[in-house]
Amino acid sequence: MRLALLPLLLAAAAFAEDDPKPESVNPGINEKYLDPDLNPEEWVERFERESREVFDARKAVAAAVDVKSGDRVADVGAGTGLYTEIFSDAVGERGTVYAVDIAPKFLQLIESRTRTAGRTNVTPVLCSEDDARLPAGGVDVVYTCDAYHHFEYPGRTLASIYEGLKPGGRFVIVDFERVEGESSDWILGHVRAGKEVVRREIEQAGFRFVGEPEVEGLSENYLMVFERPQD
Repeated sequence: MRLALLPLLLAAAAFAEDDPKPESVNPGINEKYLDPDLNPEEWVERFERESREVFDARKAVAAAVDVKSGDRVADVGAGTGLYTEIFSDAVGERGTVYAVDIAPKFLQLIESRTRTAGRTNVTPVLCSEDDARLPAGGVDVVYTCDAYHHFEYPGRTLASIYEGLKPGGRFVIVDFERVEGESSDWILGHVRAGKEVVRREIEQAGFRFVGEPEVEGLSENYLMVFERPQD
């Protein structure tokens, strides 16, 4: 049996050498979320508060994402589960929401909150730094809010999102406007790329740009819609 496996192992090793992991585009960006002592309740206070734009405009944003009853939705970078809960209500009993995050403590919080609320259509998914770990071709909508700039390996993560979407499925991204000379020092220091770069990266991953709808309440953030082309 070992001899039979040897050619496969050698082939895998050769492939790994031909496809080395790229360097992180933003080293350390996720360190605080991987801290084993992370207190998720502190992040609830940060993420789910009045004056945070994507919290205040959550209804308008959710309307723009346009999730339907029965949809399978992946909330990538779910954080404390703000949009996970909104999508859970929208997809109903026949739908599924994958709450995807790199932070185990966030997923534990989401699992606790969904259990307390009696939600049965939410599935927590622990992703890796370069793979969203979605079911192949199993998702109608992938949504990411203020999380794209946390993709350390955007090419690989986008490839996993592409594979997770069904043909014709939509990828909706909300992230910070980053404009030199206009954006805050925090955004310029924290967010690695502006909207034009983000769009180019996503299109290079095979997605088709659908549009950038205007969403009431968003000024610091933009919302762009892409789709996986029909095969």
